[in-house]
Amino acid sequence: MSDWWQWSPIKANQKLGFAVVGIGRFGSAVCRELLRNGADVLAVDFSEKAIEELRQLEPTIEARVVDSTDEESMKEAGVLEMGTVVVGISEPIEASITTTLIAKDTEGSLVKQVIARATSDLHEKMLKRVGADRVVFPSRMQGERLGLELVRPNLIERLELDDKTGIDEIKVPEVFVGRSLRDLNLRKNYFVNVLAAGPAQLLTVNPPAKYILEKDHVLVVMGSMEDLQKLPQT
Repeated sequence: MSDWWQWSPIKANQKLGFAVVGIGRFGSAVCRELLRNGADVLAVDFSEKAIEELRQLEPTIEARVVDSTDEESMKEAGVLEMGTVVVGISEPIEASITTTLIAKDTEGSLVKQVIARATSDLHEKMLKRVGADRVVFPSRMQGERLGLELVRPNLIERLELDDKTGIDEIKVPEVFVGRSLRDLNLRKNYFVNVLAAGPAQLLTVNPPAKYILEKDHVLVVMGSMEDLQKLPQT
């Protein structure tokens, strides 16, 4: 597997859901991927047009027109009740910085982590100084990838073979550790095929049924997108 997309797992409080602030191309992509994976999503933007366009694409999404630089507006909209806030604002820079600060420092905020979009190295530094837990650059990570990562914390990489089928490289879930492939019978129980397993740099291709999965090892499986989503996440 290619290692161009490596990241540290994020422990998102999915029970509290996700808020996406700034519904441009990047923010919309994050929303779509989160929704596709069954996450609770609140989308907000200062532009009523942007919100209406998103609602046309995703009629079921909870979307509101909000000035994210105003603390009271953020509270009233419910943004600060979400476990994870994705700040997708690119310009003006002051807006993304202020939004990040409000999400992290407002008294009573339930936000556990803020992931903010940056447009330059200086922007990245400023976002981190006001509390961003993680900063991403759209040129390095597209919104779909970020959305998928948030709901699949043990996913290392995905290769989409077509619209319905893919290959996932995942960290071995805790419930699989110490168990053999024969015991797990992933083909019968999860409808996925095991292609490889083992240490990341020393994978065993087409491992035998007696192969025991270990902690910190990876598992490469192929199946439908729907079935891959049903694999244990931790």
